[in-house]
Amino acid sequence: MKEIFKLSYLIAIVLFLTISCKDERKKTEKVLTQEATEEFNVIGNYVSEDYSKRSEGYDWVSVAITEANNNQLNISIRSRADKKKPTCTFDAVAKKVDDKVYQTQINGKSILFEFTNAQISISAEKEEHESLLYFYCSGGASIAGTYQKINEQMDQNQIDKTKFNSVLNLQDVGFSVSSIEKDGKNTLTISTFGLQESEYNQTFIIDGKEVTNAEVEDLNSDGSPELFVFTRSVGSGSYGKVYAFSVNNKKSMSEIYFQPTSENSVINKGYMGHDEFSLVENTLGQRFPIYKEGDTNAAPTGGTRQVSYKLVDGEAMRKLKVDKITEY
Repeated sequence: MKEIFKLSYLIAIVLFLTISCKDERKKTEKVLTQEATEEFNVIGNYVSEDYSKRSEGYDWVSVAITEANNNQLNISIRSRADKKKPTCTFDAVAKKVDDKVYQTQINGKSILFEFTNAQISISAEKEEHESLLYFYCSGGASIAGTYQKINEQMDQNQIDKTKFNSVLNLQDVGFSVSSIEKDGKNTLTISTFGLQESEYNQTFIIDGKEVTNAEVEDLNSDGSPELFVFTRSVGSGSYGKVYAFSVNNKKSMSEIYFQPTSENSVINKGYMGHDEFSLVENTLGQRFPIYKEGDTNAAPTGGTRQVSYKLVDGEAMRKLKVDKITEY
């Protein structure tokens, strides 16, 4: 009887230890999973080392990361601007390489954004392309380096108020695209450099909108580039708009007509915003969800409509004409 009791006691001890080990292992796995999730939550604000000394007058640079569509990130680099002109200004959309690495292409050169331990490191993919990282800064500075994540907004009293900034080049023509909020108004300024007869310099009031991206391409293969600036309305609708421009034989630049989607009966059935635009080979691509009657803004049920536009000559100006429509 005593032997049976001892055996039962030993079995109970073994079972208790086994269950305890499993519980501890599950707890450990849960903690590791949480840490991994936290480690790769790349969205947020990152700052250079001297941010902590900003009250002493030190210059600093910030990197704001927000989520974009299709496994992409919006990268926005800004610097201190309360005492002097901003040191660094850079905007780009970066595509996902893996959980830790994103990249963007600038004039055929890759810039890498690597995330580890609540940090982001910015570098050129190839050593010979490092000079590109100096282009977006003044005074010999570079956007390259490692930035530490913070859990609050950047110092709004010091940070550069530029909303968007990009410099693009194609076929020996350059474009500067910038958006800044000033005197209570949000503006979009577009200027050229390298045109042979008349440079373009125009500012548009875009209150209620934000610039999401800018791209260049020679859509009609005439040897001169086209510029496209994409905006969206601020709010739940996120209605997209295209500002398009065509360079005329590298001498001047003029606007291209793009009919607002809400006014285009060919494609606007079920349209309620949430546009995405991009250049695909020699076409402008647009994609948006289709809403059925009774759908809420947050829950479309009609699938997706994809539209491609060709650049054609019009009577007064060039225009973007619907070429293909696909629904899925």
